[in-house]
Amino acid sequence: MMQLPGQTNFYKGKVRDVYTINDKYIVMLVSDRISAFDVVLPRPIPYKGQVLNQIAAQFLDATKDIVPNWMINVPLPNVTIGYKCETYPIEMVVRGNLTGHAWRTYKSGKRELCGVPLPEGMKENDFFEKPIITPTTKAHEGHDEDISREEIIATGLIPEKEYEQLEKYTLALFERGREIAKERGLILVDTKYEFGHIDGKIYLIDEIHTPDSSRYFYIEGFDERQRKGEQQKQLSKEFVREWLMENGFQGQEGQQIPEMTEEVIGRVSERYIELFEMVTGKTFHKHDMNYAEQQAKLEEVLKQLP
Repeated sequence: MMQLPGQTNFYKGKVRDVYTINDKYIVMLVSDRISAFDVVLPRPIPYKGQVLNQIAAQFLDATKDIVPNWMINVPLPNVTIGYKCETYPIEMVVRGNLTGHAWRTYKSGKRELCGVPLPEGMKENDFFEKPIITPTTKAHEGHDEDISREEIIATGLIPEKEYEQLEKYTLALFERGREIAKERGLILVDTKYEFGHIDGKIYLIDEIHTPDSSRYFYIEGFDERQRKGEQQKQLSKEFVREWLMENGFQGQEGQQIPEMTEEVIGRVSERYIELFEMVTGKTFHKHDMNYAEQQAKLEEVLKQLP
């Protein structure tokens, strides 16, 4: 943990260290820690923090015409400085395909998710006729829980007009994300957005369109794989979950996290870097800087904030 000038709070999340400065700004350091099934795994993934932070920064910049966002600048590859917002207590999950949690729900026989009806006759990874929003509550500890739009409004979690605006922003952001992904030969399958507000104005916060918050498929071969009933080739954190499940871990009590060998860690790091290069169209440059160097750079930048 660093001590930064004007620091008024510190929060260590699953994968991020978040510093509040003068109760007005946030310094978000994206670590190489990795979580799955709401558990932080015992070994970090090299360069994962840089990948996530830089992808998020690029997409925040590419969507600021849709909704204002919290980002002010990115002084280091794994650090973003932005505005401190009052956060809404839900995550806006949006899905273009029947995949992951949605597919597991569907396969169990249920035909509704977060109050959204699911049509009969769908196969895993099929496209929905139009994207669906399946919100979850935000849990600081434990599992996020599915919640419907009706429950959000009825319980007063978010006022109806504000929630309707969040839905509009969510669908517009997802559409933009899909357009950019398509240019890169990818399908943005599902993702989540988080929002906050300052003085009544809504801001997009946190990361967007990264492999920790999103799932991507390759366009090439997608239709053929669907016809044959084969698994889709994807770039996302789902492969980490699948590896854990194959080795008997789903985050349940009594289960032991499987050994993360150097080979497994290297493979995961390579997948994150591959996604960075696929999504951004840029070459990834590894950047090594210790905590003391990071702190010195951040102190210099923070002095320039108003």
